[in-house]
Amino acid sequence: MTVLDNRARNRLLMVLFVGVLMGALDIAIVGPALPAIQSEFGVDDRGLAWVFTVYVLANLVGTPLMAKLSDRAGRRSIYVLDVVLFAAGSLLVALSPTFGVLLLGRAIQGLGAGGIFPVASAVIGDTFPVEKRGSALGLIGAVFGIAFLVGPILGGVILLALNWHWLFLINLPIAALLIVGALRLLPSTRPQVQRPFDWGGMIVLTALLTAMTFGMNQLDTANVRTSLASPQVWGFLLLAFLLIPVFVLVERRAQDPVLHLSLFTRRQMTLVNLFAALAGFAEAALVFVPALLVAAFAVAESTASFMLLPVVLVMAIGSPLAGRTLDRTGSRTVVLIGASALGVGLLVVGLAPISMVLFYAAGALVGLGLSWLLGAPLRYIMLNEAPRAQRAASQAALALSTRVGQLAGGALVGAVAASMGGGVAGYQQAFTIIGAVSLAFAVLTLALKSRSEEMATVQRNEQAESKLAAV
Repeated sequence: MTVLDNRARNRLLMVLFVGVLMGALDIAIVGPALPAIQSEFGVDDRGLAWVFTVYVLANLVGTPLMAKLSDRAGRRSIYVLDVVLFAAGSLLVALSPTFGVLLLGRAIQGLGAGGIFPVASAVIGDTFPVEKRGSALGLIGAVFGIAFLVGPILGGVILLALNWHWLFLINLPIAALLIVGALRLLPSTRPQVQRPFDWGGMIVLTALLTAMTFGMNQLDTANVRTSLASPQVWGFLLLAFLLIPVFVLVERRAQDPVLHLSLFTRRQMTLVNLFAALAGFAEAALVFVPALLVAAFAVAESTASFMLLPVVLVMAIGSPLAGRTLDRTGSRTVVLIGASALGVGLLVVGLAPISMVLFYAAGALVGLGLSWLLGAPLRYIMLNEAPRAQRAASQAALALSTRVGQLAGGALVGAVAASMGGGVAGYQQAFTIIGAVSLAFAVLTLALKSRSEEMATVQRNEQAESKLAAV
């Protein structure tokens, strides 16, 4: 482990925080620009959706790629590469003469942003002692709540004074400062023994993730049966399913797999990936909450979206609180509280007669639950369990599990709501199902390691790393 004093760690944490915030803001801030982009390039709604879809897909592919490269080439060089890619993509989007060039810029942005968060988490594992990792991860995890709080507001302010191009140009000076800070502060160590890069695994994984994303995104949740019969849905999903055993076979034969299968086979890591999928599952349900509020209270869609701000605010506050609790009690208690709060909050929305007061109370529980699952707790467990050479890859595995949960959750909520005829009853039924699953997962937290067992695992890993370093 690279030894840093408190002042150096705080400066390093600031660089990591701003980098993750820059990437997270670009998801939230682009919303207000969509009408102007649509008007300037003359694209329809389906074409406009690719502004998000291509970013998400490139982000999904970039996460395991950049994470693996950082395990091989060192954190500093890959973190700087991620920021450079993000800045280059931002510039290309801002100056794009055609809609196709804009989508290319968004893809480059997504590729760079995909590596920023897992590499930042791995840096924390490399440089922070175990008793301070939770607090650091909690602060990084709070970024997403902050981004979704200020992103749309910041985007609206910029659009009032300037045009949509400046939503992307603003990334350039921030990226320049991040590059300087990263070159000065991030560790540059790398493994002494280099094995051949797992290009076969990376190609198969990219094809698998692309097929899964396309299939899920083409699913019409308002007409599930019809859309499932479409080759654009079942064809891509079938391809993704068939590629899973191919990927497993390729990874077993690889000298240095892009995703070590051990990240999904050991009990502790299997549970963490399951909890990550659950968090993504529940996170996707939040997308449908405005539709529930419109149906329940007859408010405008814009008003319904603002009614989610208290939920996001609780998430922003809850994430650093979860991090500090991790450092004191360990992960099992934090994950238990998170899964329980999430389950109770969703069940209240799903089963009780909905009212404004009840919605905000349940929303606070959901926000607390998500903040105590996403971000710090699960990444904390992975940092403790994974050896140094696999730390970034383990963070990428978590991100992939969360993304799979998001895709599946969005499809489930839409399908259940549509099958019930839509409206309040349909969405409440969907939230009831996810709430019940969350409470079932809360029971699974008892299988996680205790605080003393976690510390013993960390000590064993550090001793093994010291022996390797000595050799």
